[in-house]
Amino acid sequence: MPPPTAAEPVLKADSKDATTSGCDDADIQQTTTREFSIAEAAIYRVYRRRWVGLATLMLMNIMISWGWITFAPVSTSTQVFFRLEKASSVNWLSTVIFLAYICMSPYAIRIIESSIHASKSYNCDRVVIYTLRHLGVRTALLFAAGFSITGVWLRFIGARVSSSHGGHFPVVMVGQILIGFGQPFVLSAPAYYSDLWFTSKQRITANALISLSNPLGAALGQLIDPFLVSRPGDIPSMLLYIAIITTAVTAPVFFVQGKPPTPPCPSSAQEKLPFRSAFPKILQSVEFWLIFIMFSVLVGFFNASSSLLNQILEPYGYSENEAGIGGAVLIVVGLLASAVVSPIIDRTHTFLLAIRILVPIISICYIALIFAPTSRSLAPPYIVLAFLGAASFSLLPLSLEFVVEITHPVSPEITSTILWSGGQLLGAAFILSMTALTDNETGGMKRALVFQAIISCFAAIAALAIGWGKREVHVLARRIALDTSEGM
Repeated sequence: MPPPTAAEPVLKADSKDATTSGCDDADIQQTTTREFSIAEAAIYRVYRRRWVGLATLMLMNIMISWGWITFAPVSTSTQVFFRLEKASSVNWLSTVIFLAYICMSPYAIRIIESSIHASKSYNCDRVVIYTLRHLGVRTALLFAAGFSITGVWLRFIGARVSSSHGGHFPVVMVGQILIGFGQPFVLSAPAYYSDLWFTSKQRITANALISLSNPLGAALGQLIDPFLVSRPGDIPSMLLYIAIITTAVTAPVFFVQGKPPTPPCPSSAQEKLPFRSAFPKILQSVEFWLIFIMFSVLVGFFNASSSLLNQILEPYGYSENEAGIGGAVLIVVGLLASAVVSPIIDRTHTFLLAIRILVPIISICYIALIFAPTSRSLAPPYIVLAFLGAASFSLLPLSLEFVVEITHPVSPEITSTILWSGGQLLGAAFILSMTALTDNETGGMKRALVFQAIISCFAAIAALAIGWGKREVHVLARRIALDTSEGM
């Protein structure tokens, strides 16, 4: 174990049973507290090395998201280059990644859980620590890196082979699927990683930094891809640049540690429920399923809108570059807003109030998006996209952390994966539905935007119903209560 000087200031708590606060009787009966085999000392520490894993997860999320969005900002050029008859074929390059996520996510849970249950405790045995460092997050990152690198290079090969005849579209599609297989290993990890390495005063911020790196990658794709592709023949070059960058950013994976030598706080030390024990508990939680509906619908529409933004704006005279800038506005403003909101929620823990404010704002933005493009000027759609991004990005990390709070001691990666799977599934369904609602004559997507606005309003109703009336007892922040009771 690294010497104490390698850690940040020591945080102490007594050896009181961690399950006696913040959990109901059923939780106490179902779980046993094992404070990483240091219960005698009950010393909690946060380590600087946690930032290495956080930065690596951020980089991987950025590149996998860029891989997902690659063809959407240049959909017209992609259609011409591959000689596709319909634009819907280009949309499938985004859709298959959502479906691949759903197929691979159960395996991602198993890989991430391996670090939780591979050992019953933490101790100073160097062999055990060495073994633990090669499980969990590090193993998940290795899987993500392997799938991503293979996928991006396969896409380049598919576009490069017989490029004079439009490339080999099925090979590119297989590359997209492999990128999708890598996504759950990094997209499901933020809540687990923040729970393992950070205290209750930093978890939302840590989750935000990792989770929002995913849309940051999409922003880079929206902004950079149109400038890399000035004509259809530039598609192979664009894929080559992305493949080189993706390969380069995987290097830090080998320096990521699976677990900290000691937990950062009591709630991290508490043993988490594995999937088989957790799922029946989740099924009985009305609040979880209300959040699931809200999260899945809004993430699904965000993914669909990002993928179809060029097709939404193009019929009104907007260019690929202007649509790409609009996508960047959506994401960059969202990142800036989340950078302000996340630390505030970390300190105040007003999860439910924030959800009840942000979700209606998102629904209003989707309603406004029906009319903004018809102005045929840049300001209205950019303003709507800015507000949509600010509210959506602020909502994302606090929703993921709020679910972990109300379902504790369910393992964080389980709830995160279920939420993300719902978002990815609806993202695929919404892309297909909105494409089907496109006007065949004009290419306009007004009917699709109306559909989007109506469904988002149902998500707002679900959000407002969370913890309503006598169900307030079901939205308690259990991890925070546990840490507070231990003086953290």
